[in-house]
Amino acid sequence: MKLLLDWSSYRNAGMGDAYADIPKHGADFAKAIAVCIGSKQCQQQADKGVMCPSFRVSGNPDLSPGGRVKLLKAALNADDAEALFDPALVAAMDLCVACKGCRRECENEVDMAAIKAEFLAQQAARRGLPLRRQLWGHLPKLLKWPVLRRLIAWRNRSPLLAKLAQSVLGISAKAELPLPAERPFQVPRQSSLVLHPDLSDRQVVLLVDTFNYYFNPASAEAAKNLLTAAGYHVHVAAPSPTDKDQRPLCCGRTYFSNGMLDQARAEARRMLAALSEHIDVGRAIVGLEPSCILSLRDEYLKLDLGESAGKLAEKVVLLEEFIVREQSAKRWNLVFQAIPSQSRVLLHGHCHQKAVGSIKSVRKILKQIPGLSFELIESSCCGMAGNFGVEAEHYDDAQAMAELALFPALRAEPDALLVGSGFSCREQIVGGGFAKPLHLAELLCLALPQPDGEASTG
Repeated sequence: MKLLLDWSSYRNAGMGDAYADIPKHGADFAKAIAVCIGSKQCQQQADKGVMCPSFRVSGNPDLSPGGRVKLLKAALNADDAEALFDPALVAAMDLCVACKGCRRECENEVDMAAIKAEFLAQQAARRGLPLRRQLWGHLPKLLKWPVLRRLIAWRNRSPLLAKLAQSVLGISAKAELPLPAERPFQVPRQSSLVLHPDLSDRQVVLLVDTFNYYFNPASAEAAKNLLTAAGYHVHVAAPSPTDKDQRPLCCGRTYFSNGMLDQARAEARRMLAALSEHIDVGRAIVGLEPSCILSLRDEYLKLDLGESAGKLAEKVVLLEEFIVREQSAKRWNLVFQAIPSQSRVLLHGHCHQKAVGSIKSVRKILKQIPGLSFELIESSCCGMAGNFGVEAEHYDDAQAMAELALFPALRAEPDALLVGSGFSCREQIVGGGFAKPLHLAELLCLALPQPDGEASTG
């Protein structure tokens, strides 16, 4: 079995442990699977935490992390390479939404999201890629063509086209696809990277991911305005001058999550080349989309990119993490003001935010806004999980995941302002008939102090 990701961090996992139950095939990948100790904690989660969304809505133990491990071990212990594509295993992996809940909540930190990426890559190498997965993977490249917006709008307006897309591509006719903004984020003209030495700790790099760039440019603009108002010189990350492909930077997440690892690696190298100068001088790289930032901090370390990936992982942070860190270092002097006519906020955390514990930072910041009452919705995955929630065979499961806790919480407080930093989460909420949530950056811009002492009204 030729592994397609770097699993060397598990090289010593279970060594010398007679009870580790490491499968006989799969090398370090098998060891990553065998860190599961079979405690069935993942099947005992009731209404707290994230894992495991598909198990929660089905009650099927095969759809828990431990259940998937059991099936994977059986496949890797078989001497037939085709065992890795046993229908029961394929079905179980298909319903993993790569939420990373198990990475945080499992006592042995089983990384089922990364395991699924290797599984899909093995599947693609042996059996090829279905057209739909190719389209999802290449979406960041397709979005640069304005005609895509018109095609999506046409499909959303026409039930006949929606049904045609379902029959040909398996995209659910029940789901309305997100529409790119009429005008994507406008990267400002970049000023010189060389500033007075006294300003060296006041420079940050804003990393605008593909989905905020094309679908929600207001959040990227809000983040830029917020950091500028706090006294930082903001560099917007842009492709390296030597990059022949001058389209917007992309973390490669769509490729990684669809098993297209060579393409994910190429996108990662574009990103590293673009950020190398910033990394070398120690600038913080601030991002807005949790799944993008986790790709840079986690998935890149499995793509065999060398030392530069580790250096990037140390510098990249989510917006909320950056603010709290700067406040702790006494470098953030901006004081948030009350938001006029708004006192109640419901916060939906992206699964990857929860996986890295950054929700604590969000809560710490929201507590600083005078008169604001907020509540974190205690929920598992929203169900959208990238492209999962718009796929015909997954649509009902995705809606069931949303109905576990998220949608009922939103119905209970229809007048509350919604905040959520995950692109797919926001789209799932809108698809459920609720108001579109604000990104955290947009909310904080509403709390910026104004010259007359009043908070901004928008």
